[in-house]
Amino acid sequence: MGFARACSVALVGVEGVVVEVQADLEPGVAAFTLVGLPDKSLVESRDRVRAAVVNSGAEWPQKKLTVGLSPASVPKGGSGFDLAVASAVLGAAERIDPAAIADVVMIGELGLDGRVRPVRGVLPAVLAAAEAGYRQVVVPEQTAGEAALVPGISVLGVRSLRQLIAILGDEPVPDEPVADPGRPDTMLAGLLVPGAGIGTGLAAHAADGAGHRPDLADVAGQARARHALEVAAAGGHHLLLSGPPGAGKTMLAERITAILPPLSRRESLEVTAVHSVAGILPPGEPLISRAPYCAPHHSATMQSLVGGGNGLPRPGAVSLAHRGVLFLDEAPEFSGRALDALRQPLESGHVVVARAAGVVRLPARFLMVLAANPCPCGRHTLAGAGCECPPSAVRRYQARLSGPLLDRVDLRVEVEPVGRADLMGRGGRGESSAEVAARVREARARAAARLAGTPWSTNSEVPGHELRTRLVAAPGALMAAERDMERGVLTARGLDRVLRVAWTVADLRAADRPDASDIAVALELRTGIQRGVPLRAGAS
Repeated sequence: MGFARACSVALVGVEGVVVEVQADLEPGVAAFTLVGLPDKSLVESRDRVRAAVVNSGAEWPQKKLTVGLSPASVPKGGSGFDLAVASAVLGAAERIDPAAIADVVMIGELGLDGRVRPVRGVLPAVLAAAEAGYRQVVVPEQTAGEAALVPGISVLGVRSLRQLIAILGDEPVPDEPVADPGRPDTMLAGLLVPGAGIGTGLAAHAADGAGHRPDLADVAGQARARHALEVAAAGGHHLLLSGPPGAGKTMLAERITAILPPLSRRESLEVTAVHSVAGILPPGEPLISRAPYCAPHHSATMQSLVGGGNGLPRPGAVSLAHRGVLFLDEAPEFSGRALDALRQPLESGHVVVARAAGVVRLPARFLMVLAANPCPCGRHTLAGAGCECPPSAVRRYQARLSGPLLDRVDLRVEVEPVGRADLMGRGGRGESSAEVAARVREARARAAARLAGTPWSTNSEVPGHELRTRLVAAPGALMAAERDMERGVLTARGLDRVLRVAWTVADLRAADRPDASDIAVALELRTGIQRGVPLRAGAS
């Protein structure tokens, strides 16, 4: 009787569980049994592994073969177990040393010719292996760079099963043909979900047209909206842009990623792990260092926004925008159920999706930007524009954004139509994204220094009781906010959010703490009521 084991990883959402792949050979009629709660694609690995082993020059054992995936209670799916199954079978047949693979994590799909094909989710799988104490992983050569992002892990990238057998057996490693540089590599097809490439707008740094990147200097006028954009980026505050069509709401939203600071190492790993699982990680870019930008169409379902799918839920738009921007253009056109499903991730920074196959917790800490017209025709706020929408239609349209959702939006700005002078450039070009981004980085650095030693890094994450007890504003600064709360203009949550915005405004002007003018600016940005305080950018 022969026995051997290898290890692989089963992904549950964006978290991994190390799975022990055990192979047992016994005398009897030749058969191949796979147990351990596999799905359809994993059951089919029996035929893939058999063909790959034979075409790699190894002999397939003509005995009763049982392959078990432990723990058996965890659902397992995908083709990433092929390499571990093949190695365990060859170890049980004594073609390779069983001791050499006992503590090695193997991830990869096998082609019928023995080539090792890359699979999605390599980074979260290797992270799970590292947390479980494993120090050696074998992955497809194309994803070796992604696996190497995890510190303390020895990564071996292989191109074929023949190469792995030779390396484990201390034999000469055969050369494998590489793809023609002038043609696309078909081996990368398993990494990308069809239709979810760079063209979906998820790559924030992707240039449009002939190398042009959106810049804030392209936006004509809109000083108030530009200031709100800067405050949103500096503190991570959610933003609602309301105004007629053609005023520049979408242009502003598309440029917010250009002023966000680069992701930290930890944030980059979080974002890369989510994108790897979702199959939208750009080839040749193992680590995402820029804030992602996700702009789903208004016909998106609730499942596509928060996560879902057959079996265990997969990441939705809120997770794809993790540590970046989620832009909902024409927000009132989204379904009410889809919009209200955003309440939990807006508060907690994660989303818990429960399905019959299991419960999955997905990261979802994003900056939400909403764009909305004032009425169905969009001309309600324009003087002399001829809006024909009855008042009841205008009320119904604006009520599609529910009160509880709007209560979680820190900044609400009316985007005015662009005047002729601004459009023709007579007022001069506005500040570039680089200039605004420099102030945003300085403000975030001040907030991070103030919040050092706490679990928070931006002002939008600080709980309300901390703002009222430890991080207090200047004496008498809250009088206007308290009056608005007594009049019912502000809720308790609204008061906390005003305080968070006030701290961001103070950080942008390099102040030690917010004063009455900062509170007034925050109240104006939230309620839209003029407070007689000029909205300023940068230091005063």
